[in-house]
Amino acid sequence: MKRLSDIKFSTLDLVPVRENGSAAQSLRNSLDLAQHVEKFGYNRFWVAEHHNMDGIASSATSVLLGYLAGGTSTIRVGSGGVMLPNHAPLVIAEQFGTLESLYPGRIDLGLGRAPGSDQMTARALRRERSGSADDFPEDVAELMRYLGPRTPDQRIIAMPGTGTNVPVWLLGSSLFSAQLAGERGLPYAFASHFAPRFMHEAIRVYRNHFKPSAVLDKPYVMLGVPLVAADTDEQADYLATSVFQRILALMRGQSLVQRPPVKTMDGLWLPHEKEAVSDFLGLAMIGSPQKIRARLEVLIEQTQADELIFTCDLYEHSDRLHSYELLAQVMKG
Repeated sequence: MKRLSDIKFSTLDLVPVRENGSAAQSLRNSLDLAQHVEKFGYNRFWVAEHHNMDGIASSATSVLLGYLAGGTSTIRVGSGGVMLPNHAPLVIAEQFGTLESLYPGRIDLGLGRAPGSDQMTARALRRERSGSADDFPEDVAELMRYLGPRTPDQRIIAMPGTGTNVPVWLLGSSLFSAQLAGERGLPYAFASHFAPRFMHEAIRVYRNHFKPSAVLDKPYVMLGVPLVAADTDEQADYLATSVFQRILALMRGQSLVQRPPVKTMDGLWLPHEKEAVSDFLGLAMIGSPQKIRARLEVLIEQTQADELIFTCDLYEHSDRLHSYELLAQVMKG
């Protein structure tokens, strides 16, 4: 049985944009956060591709990863994830081949099959390309061929990219990618930071379908976990209201810019909305280090996950830094 101190821990940054803030400041904060968690022993720092969202500044994912990798020295840097339906596999192979060539041994390529946007935005991203989520298994295979060793009859190569063998992860919030990751023998990251409902079933499907591969001899599961750590439970509950407001705005189709915390959410949400936000954040670790440690121990006991990747969307950057610092203390025991 795994103990908390056995588990690798990582950071997923959504590069949040504050109310009255700017994308430029959010991007600088992302690098500052990466440098901060690197000092505390975090394993990897991922950013996710989103489009047409005013509160998230990580749309040009591979460009941002170059900035983050260039400003850090040891932490793994990667995508959590690149939404492959938006891109030609060759383009992603070239981008991540370039990153791996510049920062060898530190780049991860997490892939998702959702567009990360609405259908109108998806069309704007791809224009004449006819790709869809249905092409995902074939697109993954094509991408991995570009990153693998060059074959004698290979007519199209990724340069840089060929022979770099950038580690590929499959990401998912449902069961499709869990089964595909198992069948391909790839590491799997489940998006339990926003879709905890299917977590246990996805883990089961992945492990049941797992076939050893050239990159992995046994299943490797990473789980997304929302985080709001503070010195006291009361302070954490207060800071979490920024997260609640953001999820509520997402559900209502409103602006996703970060809003400052409030003393109470009463009057800001209806009962059914409160329940929906609670379901969305069902795996959230909100509280003091003692409270979070107890909840994390239960999570590891129930899932036997190999790694946890935490996302922390607090209004004040200093509160985020402190939250990740407290978490490191918890994880190290």
